[in-house]
Amino acid sequence: MSTHMSARTLTRLCVLPAATAAIALSLVSPASAHVSATVSDASAGAFTVATFSVPHGCEGSPTTKIEIQVPESVLSVTPTRNPLYEVEPRIEQLEEPVTDAHGNEATERTASVVYTATTPLPEGQRDTFELSFQVPDAAGETLAFPTIQTCQKGETAWTEVPAEGQDSDELESPAPAFEILPASDEGGHGEETAGSAEESHDADGSAAAAGAADAADGEDDGSDALGWAGLAAGLLGLAAGGLALARTRTTS
Repeated sequence: MSTHMSARTLTRLCVLPAATAAIALSLVSPASAHVSATVSDASAGAFTVATFSVPHGCEGSPTTKIEIQVPESVLSVTPTRNPLYEVEPRIEQLEEPVTDAHGNEATERTASVVYTATTPLPEGQRDTFELSFQVPDAAGETLAFPTIQTCQKGETAWTEVPAEGQDSDELESPAPAFEILPASDEGGHGEETAGSAEESHDADGSAAAAGAADAADGEDDGSDALGWAGLAAGLLGLAAGGLALARTRTTS
């Protein structure tokens, strides 16, 4: 009887962690197999860095070249150096001059950036490519960067743009894209933002230090309380176990 009860109890104890693990796994989204883009700041007018991720080759074939096409609303981009690729920005002339974010007259724009691999990217490995640029002042719009992936055998054109109301997940080869968010109050270059942060730190340094000290004291008090509570629970459990053992021996 005792052995049966122990086995049943053990089974119940194992069921809960297993169910919890199953729920956790169901909440994890599968990794995207598409060429995708993430940005450091999607705010309108912000200076951002877009990172393009290439997770695989063309049906098993190693990747030899990546061409990222720049949307017309972006005049220029600055590519990050990649030691495994030759980087070539392709420039095109504008039909009419336009004024850029700095008030200068621009007569040309970056049409695309081509990364040619000095050594092909194996199928089982991934790589990333970065472009720095200013996000257009067009909150709510989606900025797409059609990308051509050329491999030793074959080519994949990640160029599909969803129609209005269509989900990009429905597309077979969607273009890397992101939605432009409303302009941030901070704005400016990264250097300016960093400088503002340093000034704020200097001005509020004393208050921040005092707050950190108070938080540390509170954490110590909380840790002590939890420690005593744990000790008391352990003693109660030990006593209960001893009592149960004594009753078992008596009935035997």
